[in-house]
Amino acid sequence: MESRVPSSTSTFTSTSPPAPAPRPGGGAHWFLFESFVSLIVILISVVVLSSMHNSLQILHQVPEGHVGVYWRGGALLQTITNPGFHLKLPLITHFEPIQVTLQTDQVRDIPCGTKGGVMINFTRIEVVNRLRKEYVYETLLQYGVHYDNTWIYDKIHHEINQFCSSHSLQQVYIDMFDQIDERMKDALQGDCTRYAPGIEIISVRVTKPTIPNSIRRNFEAMEEERTKVLIAIEKQKVSEKEAETQMKMAISEAEKKAGVSRIMMDQMLMEKESSKQQEQIENEMYLAREKSLSDANFYRVIKEAEANQLKLTPQYLELRFIEAIANNSKIFFGDKVPGMIFDQRLLGNFLRRSSKNPDSED
Repeated sequence: MESRVPSSTSTFTSTSPPAPAPRPGGGAHWFLFESFVSLIVILISVVVLSSMHNSLQILHQVPEGHVGVYWRGGALLQTITNPGFHLKLPLITHFEPIQVTLQTDQVRDIPCGTKGGVMINFTRIEVVNRLRKEYVYETLLQYGVHYDNTWIYDKIHHEINQFCSSHSLQQVYIDMFDQIDERMKDALQGDCTRYAPGIEIISVRVTKPTIPNSIRRNFEAMEEERTKVLIAIEKQKVSEKEAETQMKMAISEAEKKAGVSRIMMDQMLMEKESSKQQEQIENEMYLAREKSLSDANFYRVIKEAEANQLKLTPQYLELRFIEAIANNSKIFFGDKVPGMIFDQRLLGNFLRRSSKNPDSED
């Protein structure tokens, strides 16, 4: 093998390095360009490293309210870890924390057309949901980490459009707006129970949709008129209540006066009844007293009559006659004597006794 060796006759010429080419636009502009390129390179490196960070790390943490789910070679493993620190194989096993507590998904800007052809837009619909821990593997196996895109975001769009297409603007915006929350909740929970039982819908909150300005002004005018009617109705109710209150007060006052009059009347009747009973007692006392006096007088007269009956004997009558004659200072005899008012029998008896007395004395 022939080696090439330089000969002694060869001459070496020393040459200096070439001078750098002048930078265009001056040194300051070139420095800014290099800084911008360096910044872009750093940002790309950070993005790449952050995407590789999950695969490169060995020790990882599952936050509270989550469970750890693992993929190996793109295949979902049945291993489910609880909150805390855990180990995994770097570059081979991929890890994702999955929330199993309550979470709120906000679905924004949902356009829909009503039955009458009016386009409206629901600005925001909030869905409070939860993934059950025991169904994490089945749910992620069928629908992936972003299972809520299928059963919440896309489903809300579908159900809202179905509801709007079968109802008028009046029903969607006013009449049935208070029912949309429950209808959305029932629709979401029904399909989730059938196809993804691990997803539990807690509640749905629907904000008022935005409608065209011209229609909105009509609704506002109609609502203003309705408000006026309601105010008039409330004023009428207030007036009726005031009249009813006044009538109740008048009835209460009349009942109070009637009660007072009834009490006074009862008092007067009681006084009259008491006076009547008192007079009756006095009358009974007077009657009893008079009856007692009359009975006593009657008894006295009866007894006097009985006594007189016992005393009116011929002897007593003769005695009384004699006493009466003896009291007279004059005695008349002759043919006119019978004209005197006295009993001839008594006089005869008296004279007979007088005639006998001298004989007896002799």
